[in-house]
Amino acid sequence: MRFRHPDGTTVHLAYCTNVHPAETLDGVLTQLRDHCEPVRRRLGRDRLGIGLWLAKDAAHALVTDPSALRKLRTELDRRGLEVVTLNGFPYEGFGAEEVKYRVYKPDWADPERLDHTTALARVLAGLLPDDVTDGTISTLPLAWRTAYDAERAETSRTALRTLGERLDAIEELTGRSIRVGLEPEPGCVVETTRDAIAPLTAIGHDRIGICVDTCHLATSFEDPHTAFDALTGARVPVVKSQLSAALHAEHPHLPEVRHALAAFAEPRFLHQTRTATAAGLRATDDLDEALAGHALPDASPWRAHFHVPLHAAPAAPLTSTLPVLKSALTRLVGGPAPLTRHLEVETYTWQALPPELRPRSRTQLAEGIAAELALARDLLTDLGLKELP
Repeated sequence: MRFRHPDGTTVHLAYCTNVHPAETLDGVLTQLRDHCEPVRRRLGRDRLGIGLWLAKDAAHALVTDPSALRKLRTELDRRGLEVVTLNGFPYEGFGAEEVKYRVYKPDWADPERLDHTTALARVLAGLLPDDVTDGTISTLPLAWRTAYDAERAETSRTALRTLGERLDAIEELTGRSIRVGLEPEPGCVVETTRDAIAPLTAIGHDRIGICVDTCHLATSFEDPHTAFDALTGARVPVVKSQLSAALHAEHPHLPEVRHALAAFAEPRFLHQTRTATAAGLRATDDLDEALAGHALPDASPWRAHFHVPLHAAPAAPLTSTLPVLKSALTRLVGGPAPLTRHLEVETYTWQALPPELRPRSRTQLAEGIAAELALARDLLTDLGLKELP
């Protein structure tokens, strides 16, 4: 979906396909038929943006076989779909029964991460619509925080500088500008937008910036206005933003709230949980850890890294951080010029929701994704953007 900002630039809205497990190119093509095109039809759109997630094997097939890339591009066109952004964070296995800490490997100190992201950039340059010259990719925020020492930090910086040089070469070769954004996530080396400023300044390449995920922003209790002021002041480019909402518990000391939270403590993904105290953030790596005993203080609200559907906040006594998303979006595209032109709804946890909230069919999933995109569309038009055909 495309929107015209009051300053005349085009803002793109997509939804991320990491909600649909697929490790191979054939799986990706099936996604387009079974999921993405039905979402487009439900929205009544001739064209729908998707943020593709390409696992290692799919990316390798596309970058090594020009005919495979042409086939994917043709299939996107045939189904009324377009791609301006990729989710390059998960490497493989995102549809596994247990993902947890595996999603952070390989990290930016491992050569595989550089090779994979380079492949994604080359693929994206070949998938961009004919009238679009700029593409974006979100990626791991350096590494999970453990086992990350000074040597691995320097290796990561070197890899990202090399990536910047390769992105320069891609533009020289194709005329397409691809930028990559580190995506701060709770528990990682770069957990917050503030954490991103120093390493990105050290890398010093204008094609390497930040991807702001509004669920992660909220989970870490960051104020959007403070965050964007700091990024703007440091001249860190907001490459893209993922529009998502976290799980919020206002009164975690109450037994009924604990019971409601326990329904979201599931075995597939990590649900890092945070609470803000006078001494700073207190944290656990997962929601079940927070619920066990007294791992977290419970005098103040808790937030958990669980991407809940934008249009359907959990039932009381829980809610979502949709207000944080709205505040962030005001800064991202509500000003005289957009801070970013690529927005991506990313609720990948539909099948990890409590059983009574999960979609029971492909049709229900398509309806849910379409409802999220419709909400995001309304937020954008309320900010003065005009939806384009």
